[in-house]
Amino acid sequence: MISNDIDIDHWRRALAQHARIQIPDFLQPAAAETLARELAERVPWQLAERSSGEARTTPRGAYPDDADYARLLQHGYARAANAYQFAYDSYMLVKAAKEGWDPDLLVHGVLRFLNAPQFIAFARLLSGDEAISRTVLQCTRYRPGQYLMPHDDQDDTEGRRYAFVINLSRDWRPDWGGQLQFLDNDGDVLETFLPRWNSLSLFRVPQRHQVTFVVPWVAHPRHAITGWWLAG
Repeated sequence: MISNDIDIDHWRRALAQHARIQIPDFLQPAAAETLARELAERVPWQLAERSSGEARTTPRGAYPDDADYARLLQHGYARAANAYQFAYDSYMLVKAAKEGWDPDLLVHGVLRFLNAPQFIAFARLLSGDEAISRTVLQCTRYRPGQYLMPHDDQDDTEGRRYAFVINLSRDWRPDWGGQLQFLDNDGDVLETFLPRWNSLSLFRVPQRHQVTFVVPWVAHPRHAITGWWLAG
């Protein structure tokens, strides 16, 4: 599934120096195409959001209709001046595997692959972190009006070491938003990763970052497989 042409030594040095990297052509082309079609056509999305002040995900099979979706977004926008907010579409692969959701979906194989001993060895080699032992992940989709406000991904109970995004949208333009931005303590932008087709964005946790607001004129959703490498 992973490209055979990745220069692991190069990217290991870059990650050690900068604590974040974006590797192009991460997956083998056929795998990237297959997963992109799966995310665009088959994944039954749920809305993850905080419009009520608490994180919640809409029930399976009950994605909000247009009116409710607009209302939830507006409630989130109203709170965003004073509180952490987000709105994006999600399919939680770990929960799906535990509860037996949609067994015919090919994305379940990604969860198995990213937890196989060979991949964990790859993650340890790339990161230099021998404590990495497993991967948790979800499918994500960002549509017009969706966003993820600044946060640092710190979660001591889960043991997050690195966060990653496998980007699976073609020809993404910078004016569409949906960019992964890294911030300093003053809120200045340190670096921006465009969600380039078939790239792996990888960064050490904790780091303050955000996914910028996706604009109304975006031509297609921002699809990705997103998760964390965990210790313990």
